[in-house]
Amino acid sequence: MKDLTTVSPSRFHAFQNLERIDTTDAFVGRLQIDEADQRERRQARELVAGVTRWQRRLDFLLSEFYNGDFEDMELRLQVILRLGLYEILYQDTPPHAAVDQYVELAKEVIRPGAGGLTNGILRAILRKKDALPQPRTGDTAEDLAIRHSHPTWMVRRWLDRFGDIDTAALLTWNNQRPMFGLRVNTAKTTVEDVTAWLDENEVAWTPSPYLKDVVRVQRLQPIIHGSLLDEGKVAIQDESASLIVRCLDPQPGETIFDLCSAPGGKTIYAAQRMHGEGRIIAFDIHEGRLGLVKEAAETHGFGDLIWRQPADARDLPGRDDLPTADRVLLDAPCSGLGVLSKRADLRWQRKESDLEELTQLQAELLDAAADLVRPGGVLVYSTCTIEPEENEAQVDRFLAEHEDFELESVEGLIADELVTSDGAFASLPHRDAIDGAYCARLRRVEG
Repeated sequence: MKDLTTVSPSRFHAFQNLERIDTTDAFVGRLQIDEADQRERRQARELVAGVTRWQRRLDFLLSEFYNGDFEDMELRLQVILRLGLYEILYQDTPPHAAVDQYVELAKEVIRPGAGGLTNGILRAILRKKDALPQPRTGDTAEDLAIRHSHPTWMVRRWLDRFGDIDTAALLTWNNQRPMFGLRVNTAKTTVEDVTAWLDENEVAWTPSPYLKDVVRVQRLQPIIHGSLLDEGKVAIQDESASLIVRCLDPQPGETIFDLCSAPGGKTIYAAQRMHGEGRIIAFDIHEGRLGLVKEAAETHGFGDLIWRQPADARDLPGRDDLPTADRVLLDAPCSGLGVLSKRADLRWQRKESDLEELTQLQAELLDAAADLVRPGGVLVYSTCTIEPEENEAQVDRFLAEHEDFELESVEGLIADELVTSDGAFASLPHRDAIDGAYCARLRRVEG
């Protein structure tokens, strides 16, 4: 780390990582933060995630206060200004102290004159903090997208489906500090013991309204640095993902295929629901990622139940070395537009054109999965997106082309309010306070 005399380590680490993200398309979740204590790493992560989440609005405001084309400004100065403005608008840091820090950072990593420009722009915005300019392009979707820092194409789609009020609520949800599901491994401990540990370590929690073995927390660092994860007593998993396993409803003694299993969260929960009896074959096209499944299985105590095979699920039909499955879970690759509150960078990585490629892949995987289910068995198709062409439309197509399958309601397996009119599971973040997800339970007709 460069020796900075006045700039806090967390700000310098955040600057380094945001610069790296902009130049290499690195993922926000894979930060390189060395030579920092736990508090500094947490602060740096918060700054990186916050700036990434709010970048479009930050850039709009900086453009309004900069005498020139902000897009042509050198990257390092853009990053510093975004960081400074984010702290001014969204953190409790005393504003003038934040400005001083980023002025010094600009001087030290760019040149002395950059500090003057940083000071001028940030202090000009600070003087107008209570009456900041608003986007007025005349296009409702564009204005909402700038104000809530989302791509316009996403906002336009949601306006068409949900209307103004619900779209604004969804955008607001995506920009809030996320809640995390903490699923208890009841094979090793109890919910009561886990919540007692949380209380002892001053981690605020609330029970899930949907699942008795899940609690909600907002602070993950105490969990990560504590003993619960290492001992396999809990897993960090959103309730929507756990609910998909409930829709699969795996039973002791069955053979389960998990076709896109890595990193293994649903695989592990399925094993837990089977009480360690039966067999789960976890497939994934990325052999390296199956190592995550192996590690999770051993940590949670299900190493003997879960087998692993690197494979593209589309190549599985016709293999004579595989049994037919009682149940198949296809948690398909998708746009991920239901998890934007937790994936700050995903909104900027997705393009609307991605949907066509993804829906084609989903269809191929779903068709292949159908051949792996025994007569009378169950196929669950799931995603972590809220887009209809990846969800309901995909299932409609499948049922039209596979007369030996029928849609079976998930009623009775999950909370009634999460069951759609046709019997599928669908969650909307702003409505249900969990990630957006979908799954359909498809029964293969016997005979």
